[in-house]
Amino acid sequence: MSRFQCLGRFSLFAALTFSLFSCSPSDNKTEQQVQVPSPTQVVSTSGPQKEEVPSPDAVATAPEAATEKPASAAAILARPQVPILCYHQIREWNSRDGKVGKDYIVKPHDFRAQMKMLADSGYHTILPDQLQAYLTKGTPLPEKPIMLTFDDTKLDQYTVAKPELDKYGFKGVFFIMTVSIGRPNYMTKEQIKELSDAGHVIGSHTYDHHNVKKYEDKDWITQIEKPTKQLEAITGKPIKYFAYPFGLWRPEAIPELKKRGFDAAYILATKRDPQDPLFTIRRIIASGYWSTKGLHNSIMNSF
Repeated sequence: MSRFQCLGRFSLFAALTFSLFSCSPSDNKTEQQVQVPSPTQVVSTSGPQKEEVPSPDAVATAPEAATEKPASAAAILARPQVPILCYHQIREWNSRDGKVGKDYIVKPHDFRAQMKMLADSGYHTILPDQLQAYLTKGTPLPEKPIMLTFDDTKLDQYTVAKPELDKYGFKGVFFIMTVSIGRPNYMTKEQIKELSDAGHVIGSHTYDHHNVKKYEDKDWITQIEKPTKQLEAITGKPIKYFAYPFGLWRPEAIPELKKRGFDAAYILATKRDPQDPLFTIRRIIASGYWSTKGLHNSIMNSF
């Protein structure tokens, strides 16, 4: 039986905040850990995390795929979680990278080794539409599914990550921060369009990485509506998926995202919302300190 088929009980969670323009630290800025109020222990978002979920006995045993009615929140929470990795920068470390910052910068050699490990281990990448169908309808997924996500529009995601994904037939999800498009060391409109045309998914990551917990009034237009329309103009496709900056969210954000046409939203390693788990889908940060074995162990222990 694969790890994906096993249900665990999940209890630890965390969240980190970094610089204004990146989930990961910029080359010249330091990073702080955000303390999120919680009755549970705060740990690094890049390490193994677990949370409590309803017992499978607490939901209907008949497969939801047999009916057109989407699964309840309890049924979604009871399904085994799909491992989802979050990458930021893929480059060599330099003297300006702090100890914490290196956690979010994966060296190219290590990234290549990680992709090879996933391929050799029999993992199959899936995309958000597949995950959505699995969570809401019970649609089967490939054996050993995994999702690869990339935040912040960094150029190395195109120059380093894309060739490795292509090598193994992997597809990824790129959450774009639109203020950075075309800037030095960030992707251009043409590169984003190329990713989309090649079958990767483009998602929204706000205009300039402003914390969703602090949004007021026009922020929903500036940070959500306008960037989404810009990405739709670039790709020619609907933008249906959103990643919260820093992985931080609040319940009031969910109806705002739904109102603007999003089907789901992605956090980091914090606890999912019991009412709207589709808008708090968990990911873990792929640490720059992990060996391929460390990455594999974290995948196995975090979901």
